[in-house]
Amino acid sequence: MDVKIEASWKEALHQEFSRPYFGEISAFLKTEKMQNKVIYPPGALIFNAFDKTPFDEVKVVILGQDPYHGPGQAMGLSFSVPEGVTPPPSLVNIYKELHKDIGMIIPKTGDLTPWSKQGVLLLNAVLTVRANEPASHSKVGWMSFTDAVIRKISDEKKGVVFLLWGKFAQEKQILIDETKHHVLKAAHPSPFSADKGFFGCKHFSKTNELLAKQGLDPIDWTV
Repeated sequence: MDVKIEASWKEALHQEFSRPYFGEISAFLKTEKMQNKVIYPPGALIFNAFDKTPFDEVKVVILGQDPYHGPGQAMGLSFSVPEGVTPPPSLVNIYKELHKDIGMIIPKTGDLTPWSKQGVLLLNAVLTVRANEPASHSKVGWMSFTDAVIRKISDEKKGVVFLLWGKFAQEKQILIDETKHHVLKAAHPSPFSADKGFFGCKHFSKTNELLAKQGLDPIDWTV
């Protein structure tokens, strides 16, 4: 199957695109469109995380669950919304922790593209969603694909920092070889759980410390 995705990822994941489950994802999305379902993010942005952060450049992975399901929010980068869209509550809490951790001035934009261009893979476990129906595409096959992405990073790279926030993300820990990589865990930044361990986790400064120990450039978290 010819998938429009950044070249290094196309090479790294070429076997996945020929697996039956990926054909099922494609068929499902075509059926949804034929039924006039509104799908987020727009088709050109489904693989945005990969297009913005080539495989060879991945230094950090921030794992989300599902794209935002409101109009104009999803842009194919976990936790990120396009310029001009009000930052959702979880992202507001991420900004609060960044302010406490490294003193970052809380921005008005919710667009995290600057992170992705520095090697931060903003990966959702599910890459599409039906409008106003959270988790509506969670059983389509996307998780087989994104699990393969995590395994590929674990197998072929070293020293990547994985930020796993909340129970769902932490279930992916079994896919990561922790003898080669770094896993930082905390509660999810959602308003329902941020005060149960996300606030005060200092994951942003810790990430940069881990990168510096490897001689890698730290992430400039300002947006």
